[in-house]
Amino acid sequence: MDMGDILNQWDNYQKNQVKKQKESGKNQVSHKKANAPTAEEKARAAEKDFEAKLKADNSKQINPMELWLRRYGTIDKDKLAEEQESRSKLYDRNYLLNMQPEARLDLHGLHQDQARESLDRFITDCKARGLRKVLIIHGKGIHSHGSDPVLGELVRRFIEQDKRCGTSGHPKTKAEGGSGATWVLLK
Repeated sequence: MDMGDILNQWDNYQKNQVKKQKESGKNQVSHKKANAPTAEEKARAAEKDFEAKLKADNSKQINPMELWLRRYGTIDKDKLAEEQESRSKLYDRNYLLNMQPEARLDLHGLHQDQARESLDRFITDCKARGLRKVLIIHGKGIHSHGSDPVLGELVRRFIEQDKRCGTSGHPKTKAEGGSGATWVLLK
């Protein structure tokens, strides 16, 4: 017997084995992993887990009052009243007129173009920050050429034309700027 005969016999043996498996129906390949639980075992394990959860839930009873508080919380009426009062103060005209300015802009030494740009940026920033009252220091115009202060007139015109600006006026005391400054209530 030579090597060719041995290989032929092996091929015939393999073919016979395949035929036998097809005839017996054991040709199906199982894709189950080794030691993996069967469907019945999985169902029993899930049922045991469910029973364990049910027992644990029944063992710890929650007080109905505690359950209600967890769900709906509590309301601090004093805090709500204080917040409402502070909000109403911000819109009360007398309060706003008497409050100190929340931000200041000094325009001393600027030319009209620079002052107008600074003023526009300042009002935009204050409005974005939610400020209600600002002070613009423009000076009394001691060094201005002519009769009227240049920056004072520029500030007055800006306030009249800008929709973000509301009521304006000069501070009462000289220490706050007098006629050399203008306060503005922002809308």
